[in-house]
Amino acid sequence: MSVRVAARWVVLDIEGTLTATSQVHVVLYDYARPRLGPWIDEHGTDPVVAEAVEQVKADAGLDSSAGTGEVVAVLHSWMDADRKATPLKTLQGLIWSDGYARGELRTDYFPDVVPALRDWRGRGARLAVFSSGSVAAQVASFSNTTAGDLRELFAGHFDTVNAGPKRERPSYEAIAGQLGAVPGEVVFFSDVPAELDAAAAAGWLTVGLARDGEPFADADFGAHPVVAGFDEVELEVIV
Repeated sequence: MSVRVAARWVVLDIEGTLTATSQVHVVLYDYARPRLGPWIDEHGTDPVVAEAVEQVKADAGLDSSAGTGEVVAVLHSWMDADRKATPLKTLQGLIWSDGYARGELRTDYFPDVVPALRDWRGRGARLAVFSSGSVAAQVASFSNTTAGDLRELFAGHFDTVNAGPKRERPSYEAIAGQLGAVPGEVVFFSDVPAELDAAAAAGWLTVGLARDGEPFADADFGAHPVVAGFDEVELEVIV
């Protein structure tokens, strides 16, 4: 059954919405895991890396003199728990950006994704992303895909640093403010009901993605319209 929605802005989750969860939890996590220690050691003077390492130590209660091995052990434990920790996302994003630039990583999307995004953008919709992955990781993931370089499709990128937690209303209010968007003209697509609840509380339109085989395929989406893919969405673009 199709869902009809009228919006000027389309904001998209990534994991479970645009890509399979395995793209992150298997492909990207497996790429980053063995590279965290060498990256920290080789880029220790980079202020971004140094700050992330200090955040890890502070959050994990490690002594300030803790070595790379102890820091990496914490990062691995966070990855195992799928913890959305900012310093972890920062370091992963740097490693993934390098991997995409080297051509060692490439993003694969659900078959219905790229045709829909290109159609919506071609008809004048503005597209943005809100993901727990860092902005750097988001941009990198769109740079090298099975459908080519998709970066030009997007007018905005948001993460838990420049917007806030994905399950809290103020984050969506912040995004609308940064986009200069009217909340009622923004639609958010996500596979996580709690994220849709937060977006709806901020006055956004919402559509849930219940994709076969994904973790939230059988979730209770409540009053949110639900589709199995973007080919079930009829978007009226407000221009």
